[in-house]
Amino acid sequence: MQNWLEMSMASLGQGIAAGEIDPIDLAEEYLAAIESHPLAPRIYARLTKERARQEAQAASARAKAGLRRSPLDGVPISWKDLFDTAAVATEAGSALLAGRRPKADAWALANATQAGLVCLGKTHMSELAFSGLGLNPITATPPCVNDTAAVAGGSSSGAAASVAFNLAACGIGSDTGGSVRIPAAWNDLVGLKTTAGRLPLEGVVPLCESFDTIGPLCRTVEDAALMLAALEGGQAADLRSASLAGTRLAVLETVAFDDLREEPGQAFENALEKLAQAGAEITHIAAPEVSEIMPLSAILFTSEAYGTWQTEIEAAPEKMFPEILARFRSGKDHGAAEYVAAWRAMARARKTWADRVAGFDAVLLPSAPILPPDAARLLSDSDYYITENLLSLRNTRIGNLLGLCAITLPTATPSCGILLMGKAFGEEKLLRVAAAAEAAMS
Repeated sequence: MQNWLEMSMASLGQGIAAGEIDPIDLAEEYLAAIESHPLAPRIYARLTKERARQEAQAASARAKAGLRRSPLDGVPISWKDLFDTAAVATEAGSALLAGRRPKADAWALANATQAGLVCLGKTHMSELAFSGLGLNPITATPPCVNDTAAVAGGSSSGAAASVAFNLAACGIGSDTGGSVRIPAAWNDLVGLKTTAGRLPLEGVVPLCESFDTIGPLCRTVEDAALMLAALEGGQAADLRSASLAGTRLAVLETVAFDDLREEPGQAFENALEKLAQAGAEITHIAAPEVSEIMPLSAILFTSEAYGTWQTEIEAAPEKMFPEILARFRSGKDHGAAEYVAAWRAMARARKTWADRVAGFDAVLLPSAPILPPDAARLLSDSDYYITENLLSLRNTRIGNLLGLCAITLPTATPSCGILLMGKAFGEEKLLRVAAAAEAAMS
C-alpha cells in the first residue's frame, strides 16, 4: 500500500473518489503521525482533533453516497495560526494575542471546509508574521526538513514543516513579503503567492493588509491549483497539456542576483538549463524600477505594520522577541507624506514593470539568495539575524511590491527554489507555466 502521508492532495482525492481511501482512516493516520512525531510540538501550535474527526466522518459519508463536494473532499490540511478558527485559539505566534478565541472561521477556512477539506490544526509561525526566517523564541521555531538545526523559513514556517515532515497534505499560509514562498523553497515544496485582493482576508490576523495574501504550501503545482480553487470556491486551472514549447521566460537580473550564495545560484542555473531544454525561450532582462522600489518596502511595510499593531505592542512590549519588536517600531520613523510618496512611486514602477514584461509568460529568479540559517546563531548574533532576515525575503518581496502573483518550485538542490512571477490576477496562466516547468525539472 502506498504511504498516504507522502501522497499529493490530488492523489489522495482520487483515492477517496475511487473508494480506495476512507477519509476517516486518512484523518486518523495523520493525527497518529502528528501525535507520535518528536518534532510535532515545534510544528503544530494546537490540533483540532475533534473537528478533524467530525469533518472526516462527513467526508466519508459523502464519498460513499457519491456526493463529494470537490476533488479534495476528505483531504486533511493544516492552517497557519493566523487564520481564525471558531472557538479555537488563534494567536499569530504572539504572546500579545495569547488566549484569543475567535467566534467564527476565517473566510478562506470556511470555504475550504465547504469544499470538504479536513482541518488538522494550527501551525506555528513567525511572531505576528513579521519575519522571513521562521525563528520564534516566544512560541516555537519549526525545523527545516533538510536541517533540523536550521529555521524553516517564515513566516509560514509551521505550514511548510507540516507538509515537509508528512504531517499534513497541504499547509495554508499567508504571504506579505515572501512568507509562503520562502518556507516552501527551503523545505522543497511548491508555494503559491496569490495576487493581493484575489482572496478576501476576512478572519485573517493582519500584518500589512495592503500586501497580505493567502496561499498554499504543497507538494505539486496541481495541488496548488486545486487548493486555490477550494479556497475561493471556484474552478481549478486546467493544467492539461501544459508545455514550455514556445513559452517566453525572462530572467530578472536586477537586484535578484546581488549577494547570491553559491548553492542557490548553481541550483537556479541548473534549473534554467532544464527549462531551456524543454523548449522555453529565455531572455535576461534588467529592470531599473526594481532597484528603485526596494527601499520603499522599509517605508510601506513597517509603517502599516506598526500602525496596525501599535496599541497592542506598546501596551506590553516586553512580551515580544526584541528583533521583531525593533522591526515593528521602525515603522514610526516614517511620516504620512513619505508614506504617500512611496505609494505614488510604487504605482509608477508597477506601470513600468507591466509594460516591460508584457510579452513574457513569466519572470524567473532564485526564490531566495541564501540557504536556511542556523537557529541558534540567529538567537545569539543580532547582526547575523538582521542580515539573514533581510536577504531571506529580498527576492520574494519584489513580487509583493509589484502586486504580482508568484510561485516557487523545488529544484534538484535541497532548500533551493526557483521563483516564477506572473501578472496580477494571472494565477491560472502562471500555474500552467509552473506545471510545465515542474515536469521539465522532475
